[in-house]
Amino acid sequence: MKISFLASHGGSSARQIITAIKEQELKGFEIGLLITNNKTTAIYPWCLENGIDVLHISGKTHPDNEDQAIKDALISVATDIVVLSGYMKKIGAQTLQAFNNKILNIHPSLLPKHGGHKMYGDFVHAGVLDAGEEVSGASVQVIDASYDTGPVLLQQEVPVLVGDTVDSLGARVRAVEGELYINALKKWQANKFSV
Repeated sequence: MKISFLASHGGSSARQIITAIKEQELKGFEIGLLITNNKTTAIYPWCLENGIDVLHISGKTHPDNEDQAIKDALISVATDIVVLSGYMKKIGAQTLQAFNNKILNIHPSLLPKHGGHKMYGDFVHAGVLDAGEEVSGASVQVIDASYDTGPVLLQQEVPVLVGDTVDSLGARVRAVEGELYINALKKWQANKFSV
């Protein structure tokens, strides 16, 4: 099963998954390529240094057909499943159709709580703290055409501690995301999840 990735920033989850594949923790998976919409981000040189095929595809490189370019690149390496790792753009209709129910995303809350448009990163953690939640966490979901509404594949709870800040809660959630994604991929591979 070949995994390709979309990332906008550091791609920390993508790095952990790629490492798990290389170290045979994720058996039966192969690495396709990584696409970033931001060539200046840390994930781009990391891919080059680690022998991962990486492409910069954005509205700047493909102003008329960014979605088609992403879809074509994913298909060109025979991608089976697409993993989003901090990808900050909505997936286009062509890519969604070509990889229907085969695109996974990780969100830093226990969906459906604290999801939706403009709910990402620190905005999510601030929302959790403002709501007085006692538990937060992360969710791996299958994406659809709307923000954070696709079916949840796996979740991991993280306690909200007295005195937590956006930074401290965010760090605790990020610390579980890589392993959660890896476990979600194992569940997917074992056909223990269906849409």
